[in-house]
Amino acid sequence: MNTLELKSRWREWLMLLFGAWLVVSPFVLGFTAVAEGMAMWSAVILGLIVAGFAVAEIMKPREWEEWVSVVLGAALIVAPFALGFAAAPLALWNSLIMGVLVGGDAIWSLVDMKHHGGHAA
Repeated sequence: MNTLELKSRWREWLMLLFGAWLVVSPFVLGFTAVAEGMAMWSAVILGLIVAGFAVAEIMKPREWEEWVSVVLGAALIVAPFALGFAAAPLALWNSLIMGVLVGGDAIWSLVDMKHHGGHAA
């Protein structure tokens, strides 16, 4: 893969940034207390998975990986309610916003793939 191909996949690089943010966000935003443990672990674990799939997409784009990212976005949206941290505002909003961004990025990539007959820039 040449440098131009790597640069043209900006949505995957953005997804990698989303994953990295999720991993560090509990520490930056301060929701690492015991009471918010599920929020912290949800962000870190889902962030690592998002980043892992972003790296896989950067290396060799596949449609099914984008579908996994759509599911990860949905998981981020549901997590505060399912895991019981909806009462922690920073953790709640971080998860909701990142869920919309991760899912939206993946859906955008899927639409581009359909319109361009493969993975598009």
